[in-house]
Amino acid sequence: MASQSTPTLDEVLSDAEKLPAEDKQMLVEILRHRRIEAWRAEAAADAKKSIADFHAGKLKPESAKQIIARLNRSK
Repeated sequence: MASQSTPTLDEVLSDAEKLPAEDKQMLVEILRHRRIEAWRAEAAADAKKSIADFHAGKLKPESAKQIIARLNRSK
């Protein structure tokens, strides 16, 4: 059995260009949905880690004013 290589971006784009317009639109929507879902999963994982760090005493509560001041200093 021959091993399959991962297609290049150029190959994928070339194949996508061959699709009918309706299928191209569907592909765009699928990719957009997957990107949003990946972002949501990453944000949820970051939030869980931050909450765990807070409960472990690794983070201290700060007021919005303190956070804004720190952000302004880092510019």
